[in-house]
Amino acid sequence: MPATEKPDAKRGFRFPSAFTILFALIILVAILTWIIPAGQYERVASEALGKDVPIAGTYAPTEATPQGVFDVILAPIAGFYDPVDYVARAIDVSLFVLIIGGFIGVVTASGAIDAGIARAMVRLKGRENWMIPILMALFALGGTTYGMAEETLAFYVLLIPVMIAAKYDALTAVAVILLGAGVGVLGSTVNAFSTVIASDAAGISFADGLVLRLAILAVAWVVTVAFVMRYAAKVRADPTKSLVFDMQAANEAHFLAETPSENVEFTGLHKIVLILFALTFGAMIWGVSIGGWWMAEMSGLFLAAAIVIGIIARLGEGKLVESFVNGARDLLGVALIIGLARGIVVIMDAGMITDTILHAAETSVTGLSQTAFILVVYWVQVGLSFFVPSTSGLAVLSMPILAPVADFANVKRELVVTAFATASGMVNLITPTSAVVMGGLAIGRVPYERWLRFVWPLLVILTLIVMAALALATMLEGTPT
Repeated sequence: MPATEKPDAKRGFRFPSAFTILFALIILVAILTWIIPAGQYERVASEALGKDVPIAGTYAPTEATPQGVFDVILAPIAGFYDPVDYVARAIDVSLFVLIIGGFIGVVTASGAIDAGIARAMVRLKGRENWMIPILMALFALGGTTYGMAEETLAFYVLLIPVMIAAKYDALTAVAVILLGAGVGVLGSTVNAFSTVIASDAAGISFADGLVLRLAILAVAWVVTVAFVMRYAAKVRADPTKSLVFDMQAANEAHFLAETPSENVEFTGLHKIVLILFALTFGAMIWGVSIGGWWMAEMSGLFLAAAIVIGIIARLGEGKLVESFVNGARDLLGVALIIGLARGIVVIMDAGMITDTILHAAETSVTGLSQTAFILVVYWVQVGLSFFVPSTSGLAVLSMPILAPVADFANVKRELVVTAFATASGMVNLITPTSAVVMGGLAIGRVPYERWLRFVWPLLVILTLIVMAALALATMLEGTPT
């Protein structure tokens, strides 16, 4: 037996796969629909948000709709699309992932990625560690400005081979992307899908509380980068310190079909392909942040780019199609995980317990002192975020309820918005109901329990930073005018 397999053999217990974890959560939530009373808030249409929003103080019990065995079986399918009215749910994200896989397959077949990695390793020799803060700054910028989340799935297959070739591990690459964008979302400054929607729902300007969120973002980013760089340096110095060391050989075989040699020729054709590769990602970022694009447009962009690159690289029709299909096949498991994760929310909504959970949150913060109120609101939002991983969905659901309650506690509404943004961003670094988390880990071949083992000390530090910032801001700002 190879030495790298011994840790698993000794363990005696194998942590369940992401598929098993998510399906178990679907069953658990279905059981809760038989235990938690069903209820609903009255809702009113919001022209500004384009959605119906709940009205504080209108919660009332409603007829229970407990979810049974058939509902559990249908949940993974319903996670992709509504089987009644055929409205899309996670199918667009899953399709995007498959097309991304095909696109990467075509670029890889051109030889440009291997040649580019080899050239990058020569140029960065002795300075590889600088990749981490630079890339995490770029991802954090995307997270704090437009809520970069699903779009990050496109970057894993690009960055992981580079990190492995630089003598880091797959977990380092996953951390750079997931924590980089995630800490940006945690410190959302002008994020339209988080603070802007939440501020609208709370009846305030998104500029209110901006200084506090900038301070949280700056401190949290520095701490997170230092945390990732410390782990990366430890792994590079001693590969056995890697939390995925037992998977090292398999990961190198998967992500580096051939370990690029420093003598690989980097041709003009390779340069053209990589320029088109970079322009494609640049076009995606422009389209999402400025052009109003979402999954369909991004999928179309990568499909077109794959065809153009295949033609320019002279792959021929047969190899182009084969490379695209093989690349999509590599990410099929990721696409299925995304639908499965969405199925959890489907069961909870169908069981009519979402509003009941929100009502419990509303009553839990009533009558508290200012500092206690904002800290409890933070933890309430942490709990709600596990059930509603969408930042925009949680903002529309919770802000119309919790913002008016803040007035009675003499706490400024912008602090409630900041508590929401930081709590949602924190939970979305680890929640198994998030397609971004589970999809990213699946692409990086990082088992979920090892991600938790890696990230929990950072979560503790970030939580203390956020709670201290919220408490201090509450004491300094005092009673709202």
